[in-house]
Amino acid sequence: MTKRIAFQGEPGAYSHEACRNARPDMEALPCRTFEDVIESVRSGEADLAMLPVENSTYGRVADIHRLLPHSGLHIVDEAFVRVHINLLGVPGAKLKDITEAHSHLVLLPQCANFLKAHGIRGRVSPDNARAAREVSEAGEKHSAALASELAGEIYGLELLARHIEDSDDNTTRFLVMSREDDRSRRGEHGMITSFVFQVRNIPAALYKAMGGFATNGINMTKLESYMVDGSFTATQFYADIVGHPEDRNVQLAMDELQHFTTNVEVLGVYPAARPRG
Repeated sequence: MTKRIAFQGEPGAYSHEACRNARPDMEALPCRTFEDVIESVRSGEADLAMLPVENSTYGRVADIHRLLPHSGLHIVDEAFVRVHINLLGVPGAKLKDITEAHSHLVLLPQCANFLKAHGIRGRVSPDNARAAREVSEAGEKHSAALASELAGEIYGLELLARHIEDSDDNTTRFLVMSREDDRSRRGEHGMITSFVFQVRNIPAALYKAMGGFATNGINMTKLESYMVDGSFTATQFYADIVGHPEDRNVQLAMDELQHFTTNVEVLGVYPAARPRG
């Protein structure tokens, strides 16, 4: 039986591309919302979830950090997708024919220079893959979509202009999540441990909680805060560190963390897809 990996969006979305790149042997399962992605894995409909957590241009993906601690899933891998934006038109269309381009609100500003240079008006769509599908269905030569090459393949669109994004380093980081935890040592670039915690209501609690990572020589590559249940006084932190929970220095740092925090929860231990340094 073919295993499945769930993602949010329509076929051809960048999350779909992440699934293909990271798990080419698995069937990609599109879902309407992030909650649906998580539920599909929890129910057994899918084996893995592919969830975007942050983008190098726009920062963290809204709601994801709120969902992770209560998902019942474990991070088992990470993946990066370079966001290449392409101008896709119906068969027979030429670049000179295009007067409007449809895509997600986030993508349109990322290729503003190209659109301005060619006199193309941006049109907002709820999703870039959906924009590709709707352009294909409409069949109008003056209308194009800004999306991945995968979306062009799926919806039978022609590549009118390739990699038109203004920035050459726009990348999205994804987490691969599973029902089963896997803390085996694997990968070529070391291990990442991700966890969430809340600090105790005492002076300098966060400073003291972080002290153990500094004194034990642990590289903390991410520390983000977000409100809990809409409260301005209850703050939860999400952290990524380089290391495995069985490493002696990680054990010492986590022990010290426990003294100044509450509700420490490890979300996953997984191989780094890229060197952290």
